[in-house]
Amino acid sequence: MRVVTVVGNRPQFIKSAPLSAAFREAGIDEVVVHTGQHYDPELSQVFFDELGLGPPRYHLDWKGSDLTAVRAGVRDAVLAERPDWVVVFGDTSSTLVAAEGAGEVPIAHVEAGLRSFDLSMPEEHIRVAVDALSALLLCPDDRSARQLESEGVQGRIEVVGDVMADASRIFRPIARERSDVLERLGLEPGRYAVATLHRVGNVTDDRRLTRIAEGLSRVAGPLVFPAHPRTRASLARIGAELDTILPLGYLDFAALASQARVILTDSGGLQKEAYWYRVPCVTMRPNTEWVDTVEHNGNVLVDDDPDAIAAAAANARFPADAPELYGDGYAGRRIAEALYPVPP
Repeated sequence: MRVVTVVGNRPQFIKSAPLSAAFREAGIDEVVVHTGQHYDPELSQVFFDELGLGPPRYHLDWKGSDLTAVRAGVRDAVLAERPDWVVVFGDTSSTLVAAEGAGEVPIAHVEAGLRSFDLSMPEEHIRVAVDALSALLLCPDDRSARQLESEGVQGRIEVVGDVMADASRIFRPIARERSDVLERLGLEPGRYAVATLHRVGNVTDDRRLTRIAEGLSRVAGPLVFPAHPRTRASLARIGAELDTILPLGYLDFAALASQARVILTDSGGLQKEAYWYRVPCVTMRPNTEWVDTVEHNGNVLVDDDPDAIAAAAANARFPADAPELYGDGYAGRRIAEALYPVPP
């Protein structure tokens, strides 16, 4: 039993860790291909170091937008390893080139069926395209499975839960124990806000970015803003006066986010993590694929409205009666079983 898993960015590194552990427990040989999409050590190697992942057997050279070479690199790895499955995660460019590079090997898509219904987002096009290519669609919840059924996809649909819930279950207590990030930054639990911003539509559109930056500048501090290199460059371009810090390793960031008063973000993954941490979330997008977090009042959509950003942060409260969402933290085990079902 052999699988090739393809990763390329921060959320995929996090998702791959508990799944790799589940593969080992199930006796599945896993070969990891790193596309090189995130080349900054603070956004890439740090996750392999902190999460205990073995080094990727293949490390491709992203080279900006040269996706043809990356696709060919995935294809070469698949031909050399001859796996039963190619496993892809989420909705990034790495996801798409991995699915396209799989050739005749069946694709298993982790986080299948998610939809924001916003076709201005590149991620939405990738979700639809990869789901159409996949032989096994691994859904985080029943809503996603129903969406795939309505689209008439050809692959087998399995509801397995969310592997990021596995990561939260495993690593949150470790992060609290090992990380001294609050002490280093002079913070008190529950007395600060955390912000992240990285979506292409937010950091490349100067009007949107200016409005979001204005809203963040009005959030009662301290505001801790670990910023992706592209985000820092964009903020500098528009002259925004927002203090940022370098990206944090996963354990530091988990310790920081899980003890915040409020989280402000445009990240899909962090919306869920905030919900599992039971920290209120303010999402700086017009829509979300994680609609349940909004429906259960753990998350509010504010788009790029400065007044709404500031007001939502000031009024943020996590509801005491919010139900658990997206599985029980054992999705990795179910994914292994879905890939290699035990005969009846």
